Amino acid sequence: MKKKMFMMGSLVIVLAFIGGMKFTENLWAAGKSIYDQVNRFAFVMQLVRDNYVEEPDMNKLVDGAIEGMLSSLDPHSVYISAEDQKQISEQFAGEFEGIGISFAIQNNVIVVISPIPGTPSDRLGLRSGDRIIKINDISTYGITNEEVFKKLRGPKGSQVNITVQRPGLSELLDYTITRDKIPIHSVETHFMLDDRTGYILLNQFTSNTTDEMRQALEDLYGQGMEQLLFDLRRNSGGYLQQAVSVLREFIGDKKLLVYTMGRNPSSKRSYYANEEAPYPSLPIIVLVDNGSASASEIVSGAVQDLDRGLVVGTTTFGKGLVQQGFELGDGSVVRITTDRYYTPSGRLIQRSFDKGLAEYIAEAYEEGESDQDEEPDSLKEVFHTAKGRVVYGGGGITPDVKVKSDYLTVYGAQLLRQRIFFEYANRYCSEHPVPYADFQDYLENYQVSEEMLQELIELATEKEIKFDQEGFDKDRDFIALATKAEMAQIYWNNRDYYYQVRARKDRQIQKALTLFDQARDIAGL
Repeated sequence: MKKKMFMMGSLVIVLAFIGGMKFTENLWAAGKSIYDQVNRFAFVMQLVRDNYVEEPDMNKLVDGAIEGMLSSLDPHSVYISAEDQKQISEQFAGEFEGIGISFAIQNNVIVVISPIPGTPSDRLGLRSGDRIIKINDISTYGITNEEVFKKLRGPKGSQVNITVQRPGLSELLDYTITRDKIPIHSVETHFMLDDRTGYILLNQFTSNTTDEMRQALEDLYGQGMEQLLFDLRRNSGGYLQQAVSVLREFIGDKKLLVYTMGRNPSSKRSYYANEEAPYPSLPIIVLVDNGSASASEIVSGAVQDLDRGLVVGTTTFGKGLVQQGFELGDGSVVRITTDRYYTPSGRLIQRSFDKGLAEYIAEAYEEGESDQDEEPDSLKEVFHTAKGRVVYGGGGITPDVKVKSDYLTVYGAQLLRQRIFFEYANRYCSEHPVPYADFQDYLENYQVSEEMLQELIELATEKEIKFDQEGFDKDRDFIALATKAEMAQIYWNNRDYYYQVRARKDRQIQKALTLFDQARDIAGL
């Protein structure tokens, strides 16, 4: 009798859960097969509970069953635990409560990458390279990322004490920081690349993206911007509505920007531009790569289909599915694909995932990183832009001008992954005064010396990164550039300066700067 009660209890839970369905006539109308399948699942749960060699964690079993069920649908229908969902909600809400630093765990201690401008840490004078060695008088040695979040984040108005070891100073610095609301910026940086060209790097589409974009555009316009390089590389997406709002800054006349459609054709929903756009005549080039996905593809696809600008880089990831979140009552969420989205010309950007999740992800990145050519355009489905230009569907946005990224050897990638550039720059800057009082002079004239490169190699060797002469020779320019960029950030305590240095030798950025006449021609400007 007890077993029967468990089986029926499990059956009730599963039936009540599936797809958010309830016990109504609609469920039973689906036919006996659904009842039989759920009954089979509940029976397996009972068998595991009663016969497994160790007492199973039933919560883990149910979580695993949910994950397995969703993974059989598509790569983007997923189960999200309550803890993970809290972090995701915080990220896309555009703010959290804490002290306001970007950090890394370096040599088992918290190292400040940069204080977030306008936050408590910034106002109190924390600097890039500072090592937080104590939190509330407890050593941070060996601390994990999760423990940092727990200790430094907290309600607005609460306080936390930290002890900082600053390179170049013998005495320790003690701070009492009052926590506040901290913005999570989706505009990673914006600045003028030259006298005419504004640059915006957008890392995701959150609830604050449109506001941040407007502020960046106004700032750049005030600095004399006449054309915009809009960088969506490695932007994995976010809110569809924010992508639409960003497009409305550049596209008017109530043009169709994107539409979605689910299982039922009557579910079609279209999103349009407004009658007028704030920047209808601003020449635009959109930079994309194989990490540009979802909302990034909505933006780049609309710019391309409507002949509003030029898309440059490598083929995008190819995520054209729209998910809706359903809460499960305990803070966890299932995100189920409910729609596909289509660009204005009718292109479905979603790549095939018939070979499974691993191949689905691997293929997207191999296309961008391989020296081999991508699938020939002649094999792709053909569509036409508003002015009749040929564009391609069937897996991501194919750029108008293909420009591959500079890819690192294994040696260079190890240096980057283990933050050797930052650690070396932090050490060097603590021992040497800033070489130029003015950043622009530094940007134009400073060169990392051979002696410095040898010191960096020695540091890497200390960190058990085996020296590779061939890899070093191939990556030499990048190694010097990355070191100079990290030094700029530390000397001036300004993350934007890091990106300005990197942009100087970014192959895709530099190529894009030569293509604005073509962008103007396409847009008829």
